[in-house]
Amino acid sequence: MTEATLCGGLRNLSELLQKYYDSKVIILIDEYDVPLAKAFENGYYELSEAYGRIKEWYDGYRFGNVEVYCPWDVINYCDLLRADPEAEPQDYWSNSSSNEIVKQFIRRAGVGTTKHEIEKLVAGETVTKEIHQELTYKELYSSIDHIWSVLFTTGYLTQRGKPRGDVFDLVISNMEIRKIFTRQIMEMFKENVEKDGEALEAFCESLKAGDGDLEAGQG
Repeated sequence: MTEATLCGGLRNLSELLQKYYDSKVIILIDEYDVPLAKAFENGYYELSEAYGRIKEWYDGYRFGNVEVYCPWDVINYCDLLRADPEAEPQDYWSNSSSNEIVKQFIRRAGVGTTKHEIEKLVAGETVTKEIHQELTYKELYSSIDHIWSVLFTTGYLTQRGKPRGDVFDLVISNMEIRKIFTRQIMEMFKENVEKDGEALEAFCESLKAGDGDLEAGQG
């Protein structure tokens, strides 16, 4: 396809979309931040004040050496901002995914290193890990070390700086992903509180009933 053919096709597409929506349109032809930045520069959206928020919430993904935005999030938030310029960023990712990998990761975290590492990630700090990007499907959940690799390859974690062989400095990709982590942590905390609460209530009821078979500390 020649450049002239490509440009002509895009021009026809934009004209058809403008006719259908009765409004000027912008066609994003890649996933990088260049189209968004150029749109701001030319005043298409009049959303230049939101650029920092969009970057903080939806930027941070990497493909090779290129850092990219999540286009689904950017498009949805820009659409929201056009109706309400004061609208706060929304968590669009969690509404399109079960985030099962994050749930598994947090539930398998013990009281030792992994728990401390999760706390560091949520605080915006980096964690250094060896990443294996060639895992098979059967290996994904076989160990906590493999889950680190899955979190990286699926975009929940991204790298900082250059890797040292298979060793990466990892950080949560952006604010949207950080909220997914904190939400899953809070859900697990609530479940544990409810579980412990039921055990405590059963213990108290046994004491009231004078159950001599219930040993202290049993739970």
